[in-house]
Amino acid sequence: MKLIFVFMSVMLIEIGLQSGLIRVLNRREVTLAQKVYGVKSRLQTKSSTPSMGGVVFVAAALFSIPASAGLSVSALKETALFWILPVLSGLIGFADDWIKFRRDSSEGFPSLYKLTAQFVIVLPWAAWIASTRGISLWPGFPLSTGTGTILGAFMAVGMLNAVNVTDGLDGLAAGTAVISIVGALVWLPLEGPLFYALLSGLALCAGFMWHNAYPARIFMGDVGSHFIAGLIVSGAIWGNFLIALIPLGFLYGLEILSVAIQLTAIYGFRKKVFLMSPVHHHFELMGWSENHIVARFWLIHGVGLALC
Repeated sequence: MKLIFVFMSVMLIEIGLQSGLIRVLNRREVTLAQKVYGVKSRLQTKSSTPSMGGVVFVAAALFSIPASAGLSVSALKETALFWILPVLSGLIGFADDWIKFRRDSSEGFPSLYKLTAQFVIVLPWAAWIASTRGISLWPGFPLSTGTGTILGAFMAVGMLNAVNVTDGLDGLAAGTAVISIVGALVWLPLEGPLFYALLSGLALCAGFMWHNAYPARIFMGDVGSHFIAGLIVSGAIWGNFLIALIPLGFLYGLEILSVAIQLTAIYGFRKKVFLMSPVHHHFELMGWSENHIVARFWLIHGVGLALC
C-alpha cells in the first residue's frame, strides 16, 4: 500500500506542479534558444517550448523525503542524504540554463567551467560517501577510499554529461530514465527508505513524461538532465553497485560515445562519421520521425540493460 501511495502521490505532485510551471513560463516567455547549427526544423517547432521543467524535480523530491521515510528520524536522514547528489547536480544544470536564458543563447557555461563545477560537486560527495559508508564496485566487493572516490567521481561526471547529451528529443531522456530506474529498483539491493526514494525518482520521471511526450509542452533543461543523472548515480552508489551504472546508462553511454567519435573524426581526420552528433540527430537528418527515433532508442536501452 505504501508503495502505491508514494508512487502516485509524487507523480501527481509532479504533474500538477509542472502544469503550473508551464503556464508561468509560457506567460513570461521563458524559452531556451535552439542551436543554430542543429536540426533546422527544430528552430521552428521547438523554439517556443518552455524549458527548465526540471526545477519541479527538486521541489517534488523534497516532498518525497517524508513520504518515503515516514516519521523515523534515521530514515529521514538517510533519505535526505540520498537526494544530495541529484539536487546539487540539478543546481549546476539550473545555473547553465539560467545563463542560456539571460543571454538568449544556446550556449551556457563554457565546457571547461561546467566540467569543473561538476567535479567540485561530485568529488567531495564521493569522498564523503567512500570514507563514511564505503563505495562498492558490486555487493561484497568494496573499494578502497581513494579508489572509490576517484572511480565514483569520474563515473558520476560521465553520467551527468551522458544524460545531458541524450536530452535532445521529446521524451527521450525521461523515457530512458524510467527504464533505468525500473531496472535499478529490480536489480539494486536497496531496502526501506532508500528503495522508496528511488521509487519517488521513478514517479518524477513518469510524471514528467505526461508533459514531455511528443509534442512536448515543456523541456526538462540541463537542470532536469543533471538531476536525473545524479539520481541514477546515487541509486547505484547507495545500492553498493557502482558498476551497475554501465547497464543503467546503456543508451546514455552510446549517445556520448557518438559525440566522442564525431569530435575525434572531425579534429583528427577532418571527416564526419555521423551527419550530426549525438547520434539521435543523425537519424533525424536521415528522415526518421521523432517518435520513431525515441521509441527505437527506448527499445535499444531496455534490451541493452537487460542483456548486461
